[in-house]
Amino acid sequence: MKFSHAVTGAAILLALAGCQRTSYSNMNAANSALPPLQAQPVPSVQSGQLPPPGATDPNQFPAAPATNTAAAVGAAGAPATALDVTKESMVGNWRVQSAGSSCDMFLTLTNLGSGSRGGTRGCAGELTTMGSWEVAGGKQVVLKDRNGNTIGSLYKTADARFDGSTASGQPVSLSR
Repeated sequence: MKFSHAVTGAAILLALAGCQRTSYSNMNAANSALPPLQAQPVPSVQSGQLPPPGATDPNQFPAAPATNTAAAVGAAGAPATALDVTKESMVGNWRVQSAGSSCDMFLTLTNLGSGSRGGTRGCAGELTTMGSWEVAGGKQVVLKDRNGNTIGSLYKTADARFDGSTASGQPVSLSR
């Protein structure tokens, strides 16, 4: 029993000996050598009445922004044979035929600006800049670049087929 008391006492002494040194003298010397920060002048504060935001009458709302070009085209420019389309039916992978070559297009329901996120792989021309898409007027699928500019529009022509053109007039077809 005395041996266990001696071992316990020695362990306590070693633990307390480790607690004696709490800082390093080299680091304290380096930190104390830094000069104090100098005070900086503060500019004077001005006050005054703000003008009304953008309107002559502060009780009126500002004018609404111009309508989205994709929504404005909507079903008005749709061919008579165009079938109805929903966003949910567009989600997934599509095979794209454009300018004599083929590539892949991926459409999601993740919001991005006024549309949904989308992208292409292996495409050429305007389709390389695709960043989003949306359904306009229930008949038209509008493809947009990363800045929200329309780069193409498509109409449903068969069960799993869409035909249309890019903004420059190049024909585009989607199929599954």
